[in-house]
Amino acid sequence: MTTREAVPVYATRRWWALGIVALAYVLSFFQRFAPAGIAQDLAAAFQTSAASLGVLAAAYFYVYTVMQVPTGVLVDTLGPRRILALGGVIAGLGSLLFGTAESLALAMVGRLLVGLGVSVVFLAMLKLIALWFDESRFATLVGVGMLVGNLGSVLAGAPLSWAAQTSGWREVFVGVGLASLLLAGLCAWVVRDRPPGAPAPVPASRAAVWTALASVLRNRATWPPMLVNTGTSGAFFIFAGLWTVPFLMQVHGLTRVQAATHLSLWFGSFAVGSLLLGVLSDRLGRRKPVMLLTTHAFAAIWLWLLTGEPMPLAASYVLFGVLGVMTAGFTLAWSSAKEVNPPQLSGMSTSLTNMGSFLAAALLQPVVGALMDARWAGRMQDGARIYDLAAWQTGLWVVVACALLGAASAWFVVETRCRNVWQPD
Repeated sequence: MTTREAVPVYATRRWWALGIVALAYVLSFFQRFAPAGIAQDLAAAFQTSAASLGVLAAAYFYVYTVMQVPTGVLVDTLGPRRILALGGVIAGLGSLLFGTAESLALAMVGRLLVGLGVSVVFLAMLKLIALWFDESRFATLVGVGMLVGNLGSVLAGAPLSWAAQTSGWREVFVGVGLASLLLAGLCAWVVRDRPPGAPAPVPASRAAVWTALASVLRNRATWPPMLVNTGTSGAFFIFAGLWTVPFLMQVHGLTRVQAATHLSLWFGSFAVGSLLLGVLSDRLGRRKPVMLLTTHAFAAIWLWLLTGEPMPLAASYVLFGVLGVMTAGFTLAWSSAKEVNPPQLSGMSTSLTNMGSFLAAALLQPVVGALMDARWAGRMQDGARIYDLAAWQTGLWVVVACALLGAASAWFVVETRCRNVWQPD
């Protein structure tokens, strides 16, 4: 029996801690995808082009990407409690600034602070699960965390669109900022870094950190799950993070409510799929077959969306529901990367795997906008640019390329049979 399972007095506390961190993850997901639900509002408020709007949305991903490796090191050496509390404060202040910004520059600073603050949440959650729960439950509990966290992405769809029209998008972000500050206090109060009796992490020297980082990167088995995450999750973040609602409105003629409902359906089915696929993988004792099936189906759906062919509304809803479940296949990449690297480097291996998708979004979200601007025919409506199918297809090729990368990389993932298979050289 492991130490983490042998201390029943702490069993309740670990669930409370995981629940609080999951709520922080809800806000993280909301902030990540919120620009998609209010893209038209932001374009009108700041009078931006698609390229500038892409940069504003991607500001979150810039700092999030840069913070992945430092966060992995911090959770491995300092523990999650302090960085969760500090991150919540920074994210809260950033959201308050974004909600009150009168210029694009200030809004950008707010998004950068939000990205910096929430960048620690996911990896801290993985570290808590790895330290406090049995290894055989890792993918299942990550799926549970993703299910809860994705409530934030669901809220960033139709509910945010409705709230923006009812009370204003600025008020929403001020409220989210206050909620972030509250959760920061709860993290400091409830979360603990490790179970009683577990050895304290040893602060690493700079040389030791670079040595550990190099060992993970030198491990060839690290790269395939990292590229699965980069391609599949990158495509998800690029499009769902900004372009879904305007694409469905401008290409398929949907109302704002219908388009935002598609986005919420995508997020909701992704949340459910994250849990179901994690449980399925753990029960089967396999990672690779599930990733192969889902990443290939994901890429196939994107090849269809690229055509811009009209669909009945019911069929469109079904397609986005399936798309969400298939998107969830990339969540197994964290387990795969963790299981081919030393257990003590779980934070670093998952952070590197996670880094690819955010790097893709940070770099390519503005590229999609710039490609669309290059084909823009000059149409405007309510202060926002309107793009035709040809312009959208030009930008969508970036998303399709990412989806194909994820599918191809899944073939090279090492099957771990849901256990750590790392062996020292």
